[in-house]
Amino acid sequence: MAKTKEEVQELLSTPLFKEGQKSNYISISERGDNTYIEYHCKNGAKRKLQNPEEFVQATVFLRLIIEYNYSPLNISVNEEVQVGSARKEADILVYNDNKKKILIVVECKEEDINERQFQVAIDQAYVYAHALAGQYVWVTSGIRNEYFEIVELYPVERISISDIPKRDGKVDRFKYVKGGREPQPGTKAVLMQKFKSAHDALWGGGALAPTTAFDELDKLIFCKIWDEKWRDNARNTKGEPFEFQIIYYPEDQNDKQNTKAKVELEKRVRQLYEQGRKKDPEVFKDDIKLDKHKIYTVVQYLQDINLSRTDLDSKGLAFQKFMGEFFRGDFGQFFTPDAIVDFIVKSIGIDRNWKILDTSCGSGGFLLHALKEVRDEADKLYDDEIGTSSWKDYWHEFAEKHLYGIEINEQISRVAKMNMIIHDDGHTNIITNDGLKNNKTIEIENRNLFFQDGTFDLIMTNPPFGSSVKADEVAYYKEYELFEKNLGITEIKDRIVDDDNKNKWRTSQNTEVLFLERCYKYLNEENGYLAIVIPDGILTNATSQYVRDWMIEHFRILAVVSLPQHTFSHVKAGVKSSILFLKKHPRTLTKKFEQTLMDIKVQVRKEKGLNKEQRAERMLALYKESIFSYSKDYDVLMLEVDNVGYDATGKFIEGSELTEVAQKIKDFISKAE
Repeated sequence: MAKTKEEVQELLSTPLFKEGQKSNYISISERGDNTYIEYHCKNGAKRKLQNPEEFVQATVFLRLIIEYNYSPLNISVNEEVQVGSARKEADILVYNDNKKKILIVVECKEEDINERQFQVAIDQAYVYAHALAGQYVWVTSGIRNEYFEIVELYPVERISISDIPKRDGKVDRFKYVKGGREPQPGTKAVLMQKFKSAHDALWGGGALAPTTAFDELDKLIFCKIWDEKWRDNARNTKGEPFEFQIIYYPEDQNDKQNTKAKVELEKRVRQLYEQGRKKDPEVFKDDIKLDKHKIYTVVQYLQDINLSRTDLDSKGLAFQKFMGEFFRGDFGQFFTPDAIVDFIVKSIGIDRNWKILDTSCGSGGFLLHALKEVRDEADKLYDDEIGTSSWKDYWHEFAEKHLYGIEINEQISRVAKMNMIIHDDGHTNIITNDGLKNNKTIEIENRNLFFQDGTFDLIMTNPPFGSSVKADEVAYYKEYELFEKNLGITEIKDRIVDDDNKNKWRTSQNTEVLFLERCYKYLNEENGYLAIVIPDGILTNATSQYVRDWMIEHFRILAVVSLPQHTFSHVKAGVKSSILFLKKHPRTLTKKFEQTLMDIKVQVRKEKGLNKEQRAERMLALYKESIFSYSKDYDVLMLEVDNVGYDATGKFIEGSELTEVAQKIKDFISKAE
């Protein structure tokens, strides 16, 4: 598939292509909708850049000049050569200085070719090397590279090598050195394709379950990032080769399987993994399940890119897109659409001093968008110092010490942790557990002391809908007021005090209802905000009136945003929903509400001759009269959104109302404070 204009511009904006144009190694021109690249090389060539293989070929051409120091006048692009009885086009040939001998044959393929197609490309490169008496072979898809030295032409015999030599240089057993030649950053498109290709190679058409392949790739990405951060993790290893790369051994010279290289690579990768999880055992609890062959394959895809130095937006978006496309099928319920996440974050506004929690964090969307808000703020404050320690400290401390998440699904929790690692940490504060358990239980089970009640300034969450918690299946049901029966403004019976009285408790309660109360407990007493997605039934069903009454006692309701029916359809949730923006009442005010209701019940019981309906109306009237006397100017912003910027399939549509509505809510909240 031809590359889009956006993809072409992303490529041309990289340092490599900027240098290529500046030094006149290439020229770029536009004609109609097409972009053309002209190579200023030995044979001269002009090609359409939108061609996927041309992306790869153009990149290799510039790298040969800028990184490997070969003269463009010694490089030939798409040169026609004699191969047996046929005339073929070789992608790139590098000649020696007198232009009589071919040093390097480069075979370029488009980025998304599979393993079998890559092996076919290697075979094709050998044919050219044999016909042209080339000394080295480089086969690349831009996403994966393999290098060979031809040690015998008749028949062709080769050995795997770490890289082609630089001009007048030699071939080392390894490619990258800490503090010396290090892997380079990549673009979003390249990184996303690397993730996808590495996953597909692991999956292998069924060799591993897709979800298992994703888990194992996660572990290896973690190892890669750990190795890149050697300055923090192993400062005394400067000058040594990176661990997460293929290192070749003399023993493999006659072994086409590179057995020694694979065995040693597996040892190094497993060691990186153990080092990493010693520092943070919550990241990955399971061992790496891949064999040496699979590890070798993934390293081939990832060793040439520096994830830590890749632009944060690029690598974040790449991982998010790859992860989203992969997981939405089986795990759609764990993903809140980005448009809704961004809307909630923009409506609330983020203070970098806040402690923020998502009690059902899924892949970490709310936490990542909060981090982006603070990082964007840092970019504005340090606009001429981006990249400095001051700039990084501004948002990195927020990532590490102010963002917290709980996720019940172990696999999705790992995804959230990796999401935070990819975005430069914060992962230590994402735990795997049931978000409805109390903070003391979490303290014991997760060995994490930071999930304390009354300590969070903001909770943003989209809790699971449609399931219920049964009292006979959990130990914590007695901790919840909303598990009690005698709740609600119009309930004449007093609440039962004895927790052991079975008549006090419901047999089950919906998860979304319990999450309302769990969030309330986590929020601080003074300015604790809650933004929560709930099914409309909580707001409209007569049977949920007691929940609404409980909310009035415990929260100042700031805004209610009604969403269209299809908002969550493409992530496997078709329930009509709304978003509540709430502010926790001080405990003294809630106690006042509760005491008022108790007093009213006593008063109404004394009023004789009232039937059940009249009694309920009387209690409601008295309650309203009382509570509005100490809740003046209690306006609620009621908003209905018809267009969220996408349809029921998730496809983009024009005219989203979310930005405008978010600003209305933000203004309203600031005035209500």
